Amino acid sequence: MRIGLSINYTDGFKEVAAEVADLERAGLDIVFVPEAYSFDAPSALGYLAAKTERVQLASGIMQLYTRTPTLTAMTAAGLDYVSDGRFILGLGASGPQVIEGFHGVKYDAPIGRTREVLEICRKVWRRERLEYQGKHYTVPLPEGEGTGLGKALKLINHPVRENIPVLLAALGPKNVELAAELAEGWQPIFFLPEKADSVWGESVKAGLAKRDPKLGDLEVYAGPALAIGDNVEPLREFVKPHLALYIGGMGAKGKNFYHTLATKYGYGAEADRIQELFLAGKKEEAAKAVPDDLVRDVCLIGSAGFVKERVAAFREAGVTALNVVPLAGTAAERVQLIEQLRAICD
Repeated sequence: MRIGLSINYTDGFKEVAAEVADLERAGLDIVFVPEAYSFDAPSALGYLAAKTERVQLASGIMQLYTRTPTLTAMTAAGLDYVSDGRFILGLGASGPQVIEGFHGVKYDAPIGRTREVLEICRKVWRRERLEYQGKHYTVPLPEGEGTGLGKALKLINHPVRENIPVLLAALGPKNVELAAELAEGWQPIFFLPEKADSVWGESVKAGLAKRDPKLGDLEVYAGPALAIGDNVEPLREFVKPHLALYIGGMGAKGKNFYHTLATKYGYGAEADRIQELFLAGKKEEAAKAVPDDLVRDVCLIGSAGFVKERVAAFREAGVTALNVVPLAGTAAERVQLIEQLRAICD
């Protein structure tokens, strides 16, 4: 099983790059660079490409609505070039709170737009003259919608690879089905191995039934928090505010994808309570309302034996990569955690 890690570059790219180089030597396979409403992901990814040698570099995630499809393709091709073919394009729709609240772009038709963006990206990477007419994107713009002067073009550069791996962050049934059909990888959130098949199984099967064999097997990336030791269970409390933020605060009542997921996991009453408290501004109480069992099962926090058992459960549920969040205060401690997990996964 491969091991990934999402970086936090609020302290600066140089400091993070030095740590990633150490993590690479410790056995890390993939580095994910987030892009919420912070610095853009490509800047950090390009910097990391120059400072690393082996580790794969993934956007985790670039938001669907914030770039044109062709710019997304150009950016991916550029990052694949500077990293000598180590880039993974992580894409996702994000949510209305970020897309409309920070970017001022209408959040609409995420499934249809995802399909069209992927189709356009792959045409660009194959250096086809780009002529595309979809429901959401038309390239070039036809006369009447533009000046009529736009002509079909193809990418000037020759990409390192014409098939850059695409990873889709997907949560809802139709989004997950799309990921299983069209992407090399799928990244769910708050993956609970024992409940994954009942929540997503039918969607994955439906997507795989339409999948092009050339894409290979579907990679599944889970994102558990990580702490290994004999007395680390209290660290599970640090995960609760994060879960409460998503279950309670990422959307209004009836429009929160993460609340729906917790409900499908069997925590409907608890999810309602978390949301009620969070939306009332009682964030600490909302965090305390997050069930202990939920935190335990979506994380890798415990003794080496416990973590080994949970890694086996993730593997049994189809996970091929663990994009972990190390609960450690220093770079040296994070490196040690990756070394420990590498030994467990091997």
